[in-house]
Amino acid sequence: MLRVLERVLNGPTLYRRDGIEVRERNGIRTLHLGSDTIQSAMRVDQPDTLELSYTRAMMAFLLFCSPPRRVLLVGLGGGSLAKHIFRTMPEASIDVVEVNEGVVDVARTYFHLPAACPRLTLSIGDGADYVFSLEAQVDALLVDAYDGRSLAASLATDHFFAGARRALGPVGVLAMNLWSNDRAFDRNVQRIERAFYGRCLCLPAERPGNVIVLAFANELEPARLRWATLHERAGELRERFGLEFPTFVRNLRQMNQHDAVGLKWFAESE
Repeated sequence: MLRVLERVLNGPTLYRRDGIEVRERNGIRTLHLGSDTIQSAMRVDQPDTLELSYTRAMMAFLLFCSPPRRVLLVGLGGGSLAKHIFRTMPEASIDVVEVNEGVVDVARTYFHLPAACPRLTLSIGDGADYVFSLEAQVDALLVDAYDGRSLAASLATDHFFAGARRALGPVGVLAMNLWSNDRAFDRNVQRIERAFYGRCLCLPAERPGNVIVLAFANELEPARLRWATLHERAGELRERFGLEFPTFVRNLRQMNQHDAVGLKWFAESE
């Protein structure tokens, strides 16, 4: 479940039940959970693309690691990230946990979420409980768990973020969507920093409001934080995935200490 500032004019309602609403206007289908805030969006004639800028920014974790073999998504929404990873990373197995069964039904009916298969599994339940119960570590943990108003309470704790770090493999990365206007934004970033021993970066999405926090299970090799390396990697990823990875690199300058060589995390390791 997602919270973004990107909005469209209200279109015709395709579905409304139990606080879940689906609207469509000008070929864009949107999911709303108890408010007019857009939780997820899909271009009807391109259902597997990432329509919202913050979902594209969540893919910036690939700047710092190889394409993952095992991905865990906490929060489904309309299934944008699950669909995109399923289509573009055939080597990845994807587990999704979503607390609201009605959201799952809507994602399948209105947002073209693929049926469950060996590469894509979906569980109903609390994301924090699921993370704590993992028997095998994951390479990427993507957390997108806002309703129309706030981040799920079970995920806004030191306990959850410590569990998230333990859930990651040796080169694993967390990518978490936060809303910068949330009064708890700073507290949540500080919780992530504590759990990951400061191994964190903040990436603002192109549209104001959403910030993706990237956190790493272990210290990155210094070369991975050099601007030259990041720009080279961004070009390769843009060719493969068709997303604006060079823009992600530029935007990392906005919220992270850096110098002419690279991000400050690199500078401090010299």
